[in-house]
Amino acid sequence: MKTKLFLILIFLLVPLSAFATEHLRLATTTSTENSGLLAAILPPFEKAHNCKIDVIAVGTGKAIKLGEAGDVDVVMVHARAKEDKFVANGFGVDRRDLMYNDFVLVGPASDPAGVTKSQTIASAMKAIAKAGATFVSRGDDSGTHSKEKFLWKSAGTAPAGAWYLEAGRGMGEVITMASERRGYTLSDRATYLAMAGKVDLVVVSEGDKALFNPYGVIMVNPKRHPHVNVNLAQHFMDYLTGAEGQAAIAGFSKNGKQLFFTYEK
Repeated sequence: MKTKLFLILIFLLVPLSAFATEHLRLATTTSTENSGLLAAILPPFEKAHNCKIDVIAVGTGKAIKLGEAGDVDVVMVHARAKEDKFVANGFGVDRRDLMYNDFVLVGPASDPAGVTKSQTIASAMKAIAKAGATFVSRGDDSGTHSKEKFLWKSAGTAPAGAWYLEAGRGMGEVITMASERRGYTLSDRATYLAMAGKVDLVVVSEGDKALFNPYGVIMVNPKRHPHVNVNLAQHFMDYLTGAEGQAAIAGFSKNGKQLFFTYEK
């Protein structure tokens, strides 16, 4: 009886916060979630640090805005110009290269715009516009949308008209829409590969150096937002860019194909 009373007393004296699971707020892209990558790389870190990572998967633009507002602790995105501006404006610190893959232009196997005849991604985009073939855009200020706008500009084309649809949706939903409408879209390769067996789209243009897709991870600046969980954020970034996290990223595959690649140290 005395032992039980002693244990109860100890429990009452220890702050409840000591038993609470620590949380880390992560804003990241829909590509890392839709591809299944997060489900593969987050659990080992959560287990090792007895924490829970609260994921908000949105476009890169929205993820960065969440960081600017201090609504998350870490952002993991893929639009280098936006990332550099985020850091330069004092909202983020300690940006690190994380991984990369590439973008692919996908469309119906019938290829109504004759895109497969194009030698470059710029000529492929021109072919779609010239044919007035359906193109579904993310239209959401995501990293993919930013790349798409860059590609249209590089092609000297301003997309407009009934053939150009701005979805304002995540990558998985846009791929589905493009498949249903027998149209084209730009996708990160990882999300396309994760959905390839579920949609009637094939890769019609790939390999151009303009389609390179690097990802970065950045901690929200604690000097601007003091509530940022600095300790856990630093541990998380160390994990992602360290040997264990990089091995988990490189080892992630779908249907025998590696979806993301890491930088040689």
